[in-house]
Amino acid sequence: METEKVRLLIIGSGPAGYTAAIYAGRANLSPVLYAGLQPGGQLTTTTIVENFPGHPQGIDANQLMEDMRQQAVNFGADIRNGVATKADLSSRPFKITIDDEKLIEADALIIATGAAARYLGLEDEKKYAGMGVSACATCDGFFYRKKVVAVVGGGDTACEEATYLASLAKKVYLIVRKPFLRASKIMQERVMQNEKIEVLFEHNAEGLFGDNGVEGVHLVKRLGEPDESHYDLPIDGFFLAIGHKPSSDIFKDYLEVDKAGYIVTEGATPRTNIPGVFAAGDVADPHYRQAITAAASGCKAAIEAERFLLK
Repeated sequence: METEKVRLLIIGSGPAGYTAAIYAGRANLSPVLYAGLQPGGQLTTTTIVENFPGHPQGIDANQLMEDMRQQAVNFGADIRNGVATKADLSSRPFKITIDDEKLIEADALIIATGAAARYLGLEDEKKYAGMGVSACATCDGFFYRKKVVAVVGGGDTACEEATYLASLAKKVYLIVRKPFLRASKIMQERVMQNEKIEVLFEHNAEGLFGDNGVEGVHLVKRLGEPDESHYDLPIDGFFLAIGHKPSSDIFKDYLEVDKAGYIVTEGATPRTNIPGVFAAGDVADPHYRQAITAAASGCKAAIEAERFLLK
């Protein structure tokens, strides 16, 4: 297997990875970045980003990520296509296998592999991606002011998203598979007391419909029961809030992760339990998952990596 030695390896190409590459490039660390399965990260699945500072009119998400990538290249980052398929963090240099065919040995490592939103698995979720289907109310809720939306989920995240959307939308339906909410008591109370939110217990979404974007959802009530019923509900937006899966599997044998798989870092830093290994962006952030917070953590990770390598 071909082997290459690098000072700093960055895995992942969302706002965290690209920002880390910009800072590391400017620090003359000659960073090598592997872009992963989705160059540009999760942000490239949305359309216009309106909440990234410095773009008062908003900016196309793909353009924003291309600008970040080019900025990293301008400062000397070596950005490559490829997916990290195996990791050995037992000793330095750290060993990362790319596409099962090339071994990279790195003196320092920044993991910025992100976290993918969980979807129901409906074909229509792909069909209407960016056209009414979203997995981030904070990112896209603004587009649904005075409109009707549905949120899928019954946990704290779903209740938070529904409550947030209720501050913007005309009406929010919360589609819950079970006959109860799994959310904490305080979140349940907020949902139940909000006159804009209607909870649809024992409901499953079977599909979506609409000509130029989402116009409604196909629902089934009490699936599998004798009184099972099907009906269509007109909505303008369909929000998934059934969790995220951090892309941390290949590192779990070495790094501390929480029960959901997010890499645990030291306080407000990107430092992991292994010196020289840093985690940035959504792979280490179960709370915010925003482009701007990911970019900020990428900055931190690069600064920490520079300090580590100088030692």
